[in-house]
Amino acid sequence: MGKKNRKKKQEESASPKKSLKPLIVKIGIASVALIVVFFFILNNCDDESTNMQYYKFKKEGELTFTDSTANPTVKIDIEIADNDYERQLGLMNRQSMEEMQGMLFIFPDERFQSFWMRNTLFALDILFINSQKEIVTIHKNTTPLSEQSYPSSEPAIYVLEVNAGFCERHNVNLGNKVFWIGSKLSITR
Repeated sequence: MGKKNRKKKQEESASPKKSLKPLIVKIGIASVALIVVFFFILNNCDDESTNMQYYKFKKEGELTFTDSTANPTVKIDIEIADNDYERQLGLMNRQSMEEMQGMLFIFPDERFQSFWMRNTLFALDILFINSQKEIVTIHKNTTPLSEQSYPSSEPAIYVLEVNAGFCERHNVNLGNKVFWIGSKLSITR
């Protein structure tokens, strides 16, 4: 009987050590989970900062406005939107744009165009430009975050967005022309 009792006592004294094993496993799993969460958060921060590059102005050319007698009146830096993704993204989710900057949208065909201000955080002047590079429609001081449609009154192949009030401040009017130079091949039309 003595052997059985000793064996039983040894098993009983060993059982608290066995109960630590599941606790250690749980701590290990929790640690791995925390590491995974940390790297997930770190990775998402990197994605966010990478995506933020799309929300910063990137100079890709210069655009000059001319008056009705073809005299240059004002020149701005432009960012080009010449593919479906860039045209859809436009100036959405950007906080602001400098006075002498704009975004030039280049479409494959001259046709009636229409823009809206969905997810655009600041007011714009939207200029529609035909294939002769003549301004055919201007919508001034558009409403931020609006789904209101701002259509062209005539077919246009280019659309330029500048800060609200730009046309007034720089005397840009219907019938004025524009020309540009830039780093993207598609803007040499």
